[in-house]
Amino acid sequence: MITKQELEIALRNAMKSGDEVRKRTIRMVLASIKLVEVEKGTTLSEPELAAILQKEIKIRKEAIQDAEKGNRPDLVEANQAEIKVLEEFLPKQLTEDELIAMAKAVINQVGASSLADMGKVMKVLLPQIKGQAPNELVSKIVRQLLNG
Repeated sequence: MITKQELEIALRNAMKSGDEVRKRTIRMVLASIKLVEVEKGTTLSEPELAAILQKEIKIRKEAIQDAEKGNRPDLVEANQAEIKVLEEFLPKQLTEDELIAMAKAVINQVGASSLADMGKVMKVLLPQIKGQAPNELVSKIVRQLLNG
């Protein structure tokens, strides 16, 4: 898992090496972390840091879609480079098969049988995943499994 100190060290190393993309990306993430810490009034846990990293990746993926619509390959490339930097700091991501297996186990555990039970499943499943997969993907898998 990642810590804020590791990000700060990576930022210093990027500054020393002159890696502009890495430096810019890590600075943006640290700014997002600082903003959330100020709002909460406390330091963030590792799962919360992972959630911020995943949110930043999601923002860049959306920017890539917009850049592709606008025929801007330069922006697509810049956002893909930033995503690569961000992914380095995330914990090992679970495969879709691993997520399906975990979701099935939780569905059986809570006795879920329909989409009405999705909240119960997500409440148990998301803490187990802790930043190892995007919440949207987890939600999609649970929805598919509950729909049959």
